[in-house]
Formats: sequence, C-alpha cells, structure tokens
Amino acid sequence: MSRAPFLKTEHLTKSFVARRDLLGRPKRYLHAVRDVSLHVDEGETLGLVGESGCGKSTLGRAILRLHEPSSGRVVFRDQELTSLSKAELRPLRREMQIIFQDPHGSLNPRMTVRSILEEPLRVHKITQSKSELEDRVAALIKRVGLRPDQLDRYPHEFSGGQKQRIGIARAISLSPSFIVADEPISALDVSIQAQIVNLLKDLQEELGLTYLFIAHDLSIVEYLSHRVAVMYLGRVVEEGPSAELYGAPLHPYTKALMSAAPSPDARREKKRLILAGDLPSPLDPPSGCAFHPRCPIARPGVCDRDEPALLEVSPGRKAACHFPGEI
Repeated sequence: MSRAPFLKTEHLTKSFVARRDLLGRPKRYLHAVRDVSLHVDEGETLGLVGESGCGKSTLGRAILRLHEPSSGRVVFRDQELTSLSKAELRPLRREMQIIFQDPHGSLNPRMTVRSILEEPLRVHKITQSKSELEDRVAALIKRVGLRPDQLDRYPHEFSGGQKQRIGIARAISLSPSFIVADEPISALDVSIQAQIVNLLKDLQEELGLTYLFIAHDLSIVEYLSHRVAVMYLGRVVEEGPSAELYGAPLHPYTKALMSAAPSPDARREKKRLILAGDLPSPLDPPSGCAFHPRCPIARPGVCDRDEPALLEVSPGRKAACHFPGEI
C-alpha cells in the first residue's frame, strides 16, 4: 500500500481579472495556472522549470495560498488547505514557508536582522523567554553561515548573497517541513549561486525539509531536484525523475529547453531543437495543445484541435503530448 503524498495539488487553477467592463464586472481573465495536478513526497525536492511567464511562481504562491486558488485543491499532510479559513490556516503557516526571489525587496529595510528573525518567533509564540529568543536567533544566523555580531545591522549593510541567507534563516525559523524556494538564486551573482544552492541542500539533509524549487536554470534544477515538472503556459507538460527527464525528455518543449541550456559536460551530445515564435499570451492561448504553434512535430487536425492530458507514459514519467518521445 503506497503512502499518501506529503503534498499534492488536484486540478489547481489560478486566474486573474485582466479587464473589467464599465460596471466593474470581470470581462476577461488571465489564466496563469491551469488544471495543475502534481505531488511532492516527504523529504524530496520537486524542481519546477519553464520560461518566464509560464506560471511557476503563481503556482508556488497558490499552493501556499498567498494567492487564493480560483479552483482545485491543495492537500498537505492529508489536510485540504483550500477549504480552510484564514484563522484555520494560520497554525499551518509554521509548516509551510517561502524563500523569495528578490533578497533586496523581501527584507524590511527599517528592521535590523535581529528584528526580522525575531518577528515570526514572537508572532507564533515559539519561545518562552527573552534569553531563549536570543539563543534561537543566534543559532539561526550561524546555521546560514553568518555571525551573531551581524544581527544588529540593517539589510542594506549586506551583500545580495548575505541577504538571501537572512531570507533563508527567516524561512527556517519556525522549523517548517515544506518550503517553496521561488527562484532563490536568480537575482544573485553567479559566483554566489552555488553557495546558496549548497546551503539549501545541506539544510534539507539536516532538517528533513521538503522543497518545491522554482527556477529557470536547468543545470541547478538537475543538481538539486529528485523529480522535475516542466510548465508551459500555465500547465505542467512533463513530469518525472530528474535523471530520466534530463536523459530522455518526452515532450518537445522539454527537449527544446534542454538543448538551449549550456552544458558543462562536453560528453553530453545535444541535438539542437530550435523553437519558432515566442511564448503565446496567456490572455489568448492557442487552441488544442498550447505548444503546437512552436512545436516541430505538431500534426494538423490533432495538435491544433485537442488539448492533450498529462498522462503516465512509463512508470513515474508523465507527458502532456499526443506524440510523446517522438523527437
């Protein structure tokens, strides 16, 4: 008997009102996330990749209910989150945290690092005394590679990489079990990115964390993730174990992403797959398979008419393609 997933989404959709009529009624919607069903097992990292604007960050925030889902379900440890009131959800906030993309904008410039780290501990009443609070904050800052004597500084006194370490310390301050890492290295210098990724990997091993790791850098996702989901125009179009997905992608969009990414491994031969055109607007997605206008194997009368479901092609491998693997 298989265990229930640690976290899963079922047909999760998030739409935003793009236009209203003169009376203020919604007239047009932007469908940022469309019918996404995926799962994350306890202790693993699920990588989420795709072009900018494909809905990755919106999906991560909808899972945490930082964006309220338009429809669908999010189930965390057998508890449905989408049906909970804000008061009922609050105790679970300790279990689910987020690391933001922009370390500069995610820290309050008027607060010292000490205040930033103390705030969630005070709000959730984690510590019983001032000395316990101080010890907890000092341990947090050391755990992410900074020094306790830096706690009374302000965010502007730190580099970008150090700010992201502070953001990570804040995310783990409540001892969560699940963290959405929303492109946590994209705003950092290349020389610092590997340090942050290794810190996240070490924290996962030490604390037993489960990650949804959102990124567009495919090599980082391959290094850090156990499984990978590929998004295109709001939908997951492929999902599978990292090594298998990178070794033999089933969806032509995944193949195109892989062929466009630089590889440090000269032995890995690449057959270039060049995409035509730009990412369509989510305000006016193509009919049928959303990828068909750019797809080199699209067939008229099939791909432009019927939207493919995300189906299991082989054990653990899923693809939303009428002709999976024919690339």
